[in-house]
Amino acid sequence: MPEQNILPIGFPDVLAARERLRPFLPATPMRNYPELDALAGADIRIWVKHENHQPTNSFKVRNGLAVLTALGAKERRRGVIAASRGNHGLGLAYAGGLLKVPVTVVIPVGNNPEKNSAMRALGAELVEEGRDYDEAVAVAERIAGSRGMRLVHSTNEREVIAGAATLTLEMLETEPSLGALVFAVGGGSQAVGAMVVASKIRPGLPIFAVQAAGASAIHDSWHRKTAVETTKADTIADGLATRKPYALTFDSLLHGLSGFVTVTDPEIAEAIRTLLRVTHNLAEGAGAAGLAGLPKLRENLSGRCIGIVISGGNIDQATLKKVLA
Repeated sequence: MPEQNILPIGFPDVLAARERLRPFLPATPMRNYPELDALAGADIRIWVKHENHQPTNSFKVRNGLAVLTALGAKERRRGVIAASRGNHGLGLAYAGGLLKVPVTVVIPVGNNPEKNSAMRALGAELVEEGRDYDEAVAVAERIAGSRGMRLVHSTNEREVIAGAATLTLEMLETEPSLGALVFAVGGGSQAVGAMVVASKIRPGLPIFAVQAAGASAIHDSWHRKTAVETTKADTIADGLATRKPYALTFDSLLHGLSGFVTVTDPEIAEAIRTLLRVTHNLAEGAGAAGLAGLPKLRENLSGRCIGIVISGGNIDQATLKKVLA
């Protein structure tokens, strides 16, 4: 667990975010499925946090509401802008609709059309530019400056991490027996948020990370102990498709994770199928990555109760057809 001064926020920030979210978001379910336990083996008991039950089918609605509820009246009137492959934009658009805040989302060219449609339906203006998420971020930064809008990065934002941390707070309050947590990492808000919570109420709790092998920049950086950037991010898990670490989370990930593995797209696809068959819940690639990583972490997790997160269920029909085929 990293020292408190390495963590980007404190536990009081998480408690404050939870109070702001309370009027809008009930706690999501956390359930154990004995068949998943049997598949995991090694006397592992798995508790699944169902963030796919959120209003936008993703945990990132926590992040969007945590940011927008913290803005002053002037910033709300100016509106916010972000880059997103979908779930961050959906969270901001949903929060913007509740709080009457204009939301613009920059999406990469060729982005998931179903997520695009959902963001528009929630009232977001979409700007399509950039070949991937990281290029879309640069576009969002440019537009933010020209329009005078508030930029909300999906990771490099204190309130984003505070919002994400509220899910770990719920997990540990619901099931105090948890002996380790496993999170998918695209930017690291879930994992770093978990470190903030654990540092206060469960010091020493092991936290593990899983990233897509086709978008492994943060994983590679963690193992090399220095930030590296990849030239592409190619994975069915679009929520994990990032090409570099981010300033606000990388030091905490570097010093706070107990282990970090990658999973291939076929392994992610198998986890999606398993969750659908066993839990009858639809997970997108990023939402299934935690389960996909368990076999590679089995030695570290043996004999423990493990918390994983179905972080989102917004898989598009074309990808789902390929996965099921």
